[in-house]
Amino acid sequence: MLEHLSYERSMTDELVKRLHEPRRFIQVIFGPRQTGKTTLAAQVAERCQLPYIHVTADVPGLRDLEWIAQQWETARTLAKNSGNFSLLILDEVQKVPNWSEMVKLLWDEDSLSGRPVRVVILGSAPLLLQRGVSESLAGRFETLHLTHWSFNEMRTAFGISYDQYLFFGGYPGAVPLINDVERWMDYINNSLIETTISRDILLLTQVDKPALLRRLFELGCTYSGQIVSYTKMLGQLQDAGNTTTLAHYLDLLGKAGMLTGLQKYAGQRTRRRASQPKLQVLNTALMTAVWNLGFDEVQSNNVFKGRLTESAVGAHLINGAKGKRIKIYYWRENNREVDFVVEKGATLTAIELKSGHKKDSLPGISAFSKKFKPNRNLLIGTGGIPIEHFLSEPVEHWLP
Repeated sequence: MLEHLSYERSMTDELVKRLHEPRRFIQVIFGPRQTGKTTLAAQVAERCQLPYIHVTADVPGLRDLEWIAQQWETARTLAKNSGNFSLLILDEVQKVPNWSEMVKLLWDEDSLSGRPVRVVILGSAPLLLQRGVSESLAGRFETLHLTHWSFNEMRTAFGISYDQYLFFGGYPGAVPLINDVERWMDYINNSLIETTISRDILLLTQVDKPALLRRLFELGCTYSGQIVSYTKMLGQLQDAGNTTTLAHYLDLLGKAGMLTGLQKYAGQRTRRRASQPKLQVLNTALMTAVWNLGFDEVQSNNVFKGRLTESAVGAHLINGAKGKRIKIYYWRENNREVDFVVEKGATLTAIELKSGHKKDSLPGISAFSKKFKPNRNLLIGTGGIPIEHFLSEPVEHWLP
């Protein structure tokens, strides 16, 4: 659905610049399904005005290492015939067993012989792709993180309103279906959620309890924006698993761009890892698809709309921090809570969110400030920065 999208994301210029630099690096683009990786690569290839080949391993039946070698040889031929360097785009290459060893071999051959082939690798299974890159391609690659589309991107490209963004989230490929909510939900549930879980997680990663992972995802969508202990999760899921298993599955869902668990800010990193997670979807479309509520139903229900709003702010922060020196946490102590804590280097920003949804905790900005002395405190929502305005700016805009 993205083939004819003319809107270019902000990293297009960055990738074009990297491909024209004298020093060669393999460009690795991570990102969830249907966030425009393939379209971005095609736009970059067009902007570069280079001979290129764009192929994918995401087809029925597994590709093999010989397939990679054949595509690479084609790119070499294009470069030789053009008298310039060529561009090879390998999509979903992590689905080829031992792909990184072959890429390393071919890349090193080109480096020694001076062949001017540039390579871009795309993948929607970041865990497996990262593993192959780190193990075999050390010193040979750079990464770019493509995230779910922001409110500003969806508004600029499609004219999506604020209320539409809260409900339909940041999936550009689903935009043609938003006037038929039933079809839209079917697309999100079957083409995105189920495909991501079955093909990007279960097919490519060792998961001993697939049913538990699926139920954990649904639980996360139900409780997004809330702090939930692993013990409570196990009780809700009614499974004989353990907290280590849940933490691992939550990590897999996070790397697939679906659901994550924010850690409590504690100053000391060793204490953060042991905290109860604050569940957070990375795209609010996942929540509304699981809730199975209509657009008008959500707009007229302050509780549901408030929870969507809180999750949209969290997703905006987490997605906007991806690939940067920015970390996102929450903080809670003695029923005092700070919704989000943003750490960049030595600076801290505390964010209190008022969405109209009644919470079970009290504002904690004062207590947090006394303990950690943040560089900036922000109030988002009622009485502060309008949420629509907050979502319209990149995360860095709000940092000291």
